[in-house]
Amino acid sequence: MCLGVPGRVVDIDPSDEFRYGVVEFAGLRRKVCLACVPEAQAGDYVIVHAGVAISRIDADEARRLLDQLAAEDAGEGEIT
Repeated sequence: MCLGVPGRVVDIDPSDEFRYGVVEFAGLRRKVCLACVPEAQAGDYVIVHAGVAISRIDADEARRLLDQLAAEDAGEGEIT
């Protein structure tokens, strides 16, 4: 199973030819390739899979997904 995780774009490196940026996930910041979402700007939310942002989402959807992931991590969304 693959998992895409929502994160907020904090910064974009304009000098990088493959368009990398820093994306924040619950306080952790990671370098992420933004080549697949050329419209993404600092402050936007993106779905990241394997270090690559694969789509842009709005803040409400990102919050909903993060809440759902937190609930599953707490055992509330266990599959039986």
